[in-house]
Amino acid sequence: MSRTKTAETIENVEFPSFDASKATDQMRAFAEKGVEQSKEAYAKLKTGAEETQKALESTFETAKTVSSDLSLKTISALRANAEAGFSHLEALIGAKSLSEVVELQTAFLRKRVETTVEQAKDFQAVASKAAEDVSKPIKTAFEKAMKEIKVA
Repeated sequence: MSRTKTAETIENVEFPSFDASKATDQMRAFAEKGVEQSKEAYAKLKTGAEETQKALESTFETAKTVSSDLSLKTISALRANAEAGFSHLEALIGAKSLSEVVELQTAFLRKRVETTVEQAKDFQAVASKAAEDVSKPIKTAFEKAMKEIKVA
């Protein structure tokens, strides 16, 4: 009895048929989807790289301009300091007494301290603006990338 029952059960069981054409279609669709996703990822990567390159180029141009401005400011300060020194030396040579030399020297040192403080403030302002200008393109690109990451 158990043998006949087993034979009947085996005859009644249906095995799923394997359709190769459906499997091929599914594999093709899967591969096409993978290729499409790869193309999209590549396009995003390429766009990001191009934007980064533009930001870096802009940063380098700004740095070049800013360093030129800083150099000119430095040269101007050095020239003013040298002229002040030579003028002071001429005044010292023309002094008639020791008290006049002391008076000239005191006035010169006071003026040098004031000028140095002014020059330091100017350099600080120029350097702060330079740092801001140089970092602005990179900062903008970074913020844009972060927004795109949040959206994705």
